[in-house]
Amino acid sequence: EGLIEFYDSFKDMFEFFCKNTTIHGTIRLVCSDSNRMKTAFWTLLLLASFGMLYWQFALMFSQYWAYPVVLTMSMHSEPKMFPAITICNLDPYRFELVSKHLVQLDRMAEESITFLYGVNTSASLFHMNEKNIRIKDLSSVGNLSTSSFKLSQNFSLLRMFDHNNRSGRRHSSVGFRLCNATGGNCFYKTYSSGMDAILEWYRFHYMNIMSQLPVIINISDHEEQIEDMVYSCQYDGEPCRPSDYVHFHHPVFGSCYTFNSKGTDSFWTATKPGIPYGLSLILRAEQKDHIPLLSTVAGVKVMIHNHNQTPFLEHEGFDIRPGIATTIGIQQDEVNRLGGNYGKCTTNGNDVNVKLLYNNSYTLQACLHSCFQHIMVRKCGCGYYYYPLPPGAEYCDYNKQPAWGHCFYQLYNRLRNHHLNCFDQCPKPCRESLYKVSAGTAKWPSTKSQDWVRQALRHQNGYNSTSNRSDIAKVTIFYKQLNYQSVNESPLLSENLLLSSMGSQWSLWFGSSVLSVVEMFELLIDTLVLSLLFCYQRFRSKKT
Repeated sequence: EGLIEFYDSFKDMFEFFCKNTTIHGTIRLVCSDSNRMKTAFWTLLLLASFGMLYWQFALMFSQYWAYPVVLTMSMHSEPKMFPAITICNLDPYRFELVSKHLVQLDRMAEESITFLYGVNTSASLFHMNEKNIRIKDLSSVGNLSTSSFKLSQNFSLLRMFDHNNRSGRRHSSVGFRLCNATGGNCFYKTYSSGMDAILEWYRFHYMNIMSQLPVIINISDHEEQIEDMVYSCQYDGEPCRPSDYVHFHHPVFGSCYTFNSKGTDSFWTATKPGIPYGLSLILRAEQKDHIPLLSTVAGVKVMIHNHNQTPFLEHEGFDIRPGIATTIGIQQDEVNRLGGNYGKCTTNGNDVNVKLLYNNSYTLQACLHSCFQHIMVRKCGCGYYYYPLPPGAEYCDYNKQPAWGHCFYQLYNRLRNHHLNCFDQCPKPCRESLYKVSAGTAKWPSTKSQDWVRQALRHQNGYNSTSNRSDIAKVTIFYKQLNYQSVNESPLLSENLLLSSMGSQWSLWFGSSVLSVVEMFELLIDTLVLSLLFCYQRFRSKKT
């Protein structure tokens, strides 16, 4: 009895609580016993306050469990590493191993264009005097005889007409027919532009031809050196070194070089903004038309990207026009995402269910391409030629898999319409650097200076041009300013803010504090103890 205060009844306990608690308004429940109207009024008012309080609590917790974020932006100014720069000459080569089939494809393209438009294009399509890349030492990769490969005649280009009921005019589209393995399910891959249809039709056959090449080829042993494409390279006023670039070959964009790919050399540290302190290149923008129907663009493809990142030039690259000096100013933005309950993102890709087929760091495009290739191999039985292969898979060839085109285009449409689960499996990186680009152009070299510029290039770099059209371009890439903007996600409602908001609501409706909550718990404990004592007394009285 010295530890627990006993009450004679629940009424005495409630009156003691109302008279001594720090919760506002409770004393009015017991101080006006003679006025039942006031007692009822204050009772209803206190119950309404409790209802409003816990309604506000429910809103707070529902907002907290939605895990909203707020974006905070900050500016930083410090020396940083110059981004990786990838350039491609838009001039893929005819490998000798498949050169015969490419010539046949050119003839098929000439016949298709003549059939569709009545235009004779043989003079522009055939380049029999161009050099071919001979792949040496093929004995280690097995028998690569291509005598068994034959171009399929089942994918001819056709013109189709549809009647427009509104205007009464007939609209035409161009495409080719694709069927499944049984031939019972077919559709036409059509384009309103005949040019787009011809390019896609050519690429479709081109992928089947290129699938005859070995998967791993050391292109650098057979292709031209960087001096044949880059006549001049300077960064921050210093000439570039052979260790500053890596080379790879793209089946569509041709010979490609990536400068500062690793981002670890202090030579590429950007200490000052402005054009004189950037990367300046004089490039050969000549198109030898080795495979002209792969692309109708002449010039140089350029992409600015992060270090250790695979450049996906078909998605993010831009073209440099021949005979033009292009200055490209870049501004870096950094995005930091919270991840976890606040959004789906990955730190390094190790927690992603998709096995990456690229050896570089994780990017969203690398994950999407890898996911699509895995589904392609599983559904169609072969891999898409433009993406790396999973272990044990082979590239698609309509001599071996006649229906792979039907399977591929349907899968690709599902991916484009977000009907595949690749976008669900591939989160964005939690930390990402983005580059805003602004460009300016001018004619280069000018009419009065082109003679001595070409003469200087001819003596220094072995430049030789027999055509009257422009075949060189100048590119300067620089930081506009070293300040970069950091966009960070932070919780809109953290635990501390949630407790603070709950305290504010409690104080608003009852004018009390945390100690008042303890007093309410004390009342509940007293009620429980008193109930147990009364039950014990009643049990003993019945037993007696």
